[in-house]
Amino acid sequence: MKMKKIVLALVFIAMTSHQLNSQANIKIIDQFSGTSFRNNEITGWEEKSFVGKTSYAIVEQDGNAVLHARADSAASGLFKEIKYDPKEWPILSWRWNVVQLPEKGDVRFKETDDYGARVYVVFPHFLKWKTKTISYIWAKQLPKGEHIPNPWLPKNAIMVAVQSGPDSLGRWITEKRNVFEDYKRIFGSEPPQVGAIAIMSDSDNTGGTAEAFYDDLMLLKQ
Repeated sequence: MKMKKIVLALVFIAMTSHQLNSQANIKIIDQFSGTSFRNNEITGWEEKSFVGKTSYAIVEQDGNAVLHARADSAASGLFKEIKYDPKEWPILSWRWNVVQLPEKGDVRFKETDDYGARVYVVFPHFLKWKTKTISYIWAKQLPKGEHIPNPWLPKNAIMVAVQSGPDSLGRWITEKRNVFEDYKRIFGSEPPQVGAIAIMSDSDNTGGTAEAFYDDLMLLKQ
């Protein structure tokens, strides 16, 4: 009996150590459950409107809380301040499910610069015009894997097509991006501190509709 108790204690310690180690390697940005929704508002995020307002709401899908976004000729995003060292936390992970892409969206041009979904990483600078962003997008025309400057801010804002086109619409896809390596490849130097993460679906330039779901935004050490 004593030996059995010792074995059980060792198993418990091993399981606890593994759990703590896993938690130490993950930093949750938001899973859109629990305290993410209070008084009909999404907590922890600030909305920034450019043209009208994209509708953002926490909804339930198959018993799981997720963020729903729908833009009808509108463009507003959700921004969450979160400061961290991308060298320590290089991997950004999230899930998304894009339902509808803006019909005439083409991110290469200002007049068609609309997206089914995008997740920004913001690298702030005390001189605002030197602030840089990497925007991971679900594009309509830009081929998957390519990156180009944003037509409105070509020097400091870069868009990376993580997904493209209609083939995977309506499916949940988990993404993982090494932001540290992406920044070095795109800007030619190691990244500064991250200051915010943002989410946005928009369709203001083309006057169409963009609709998507987001969930499980987190940072990983590897």
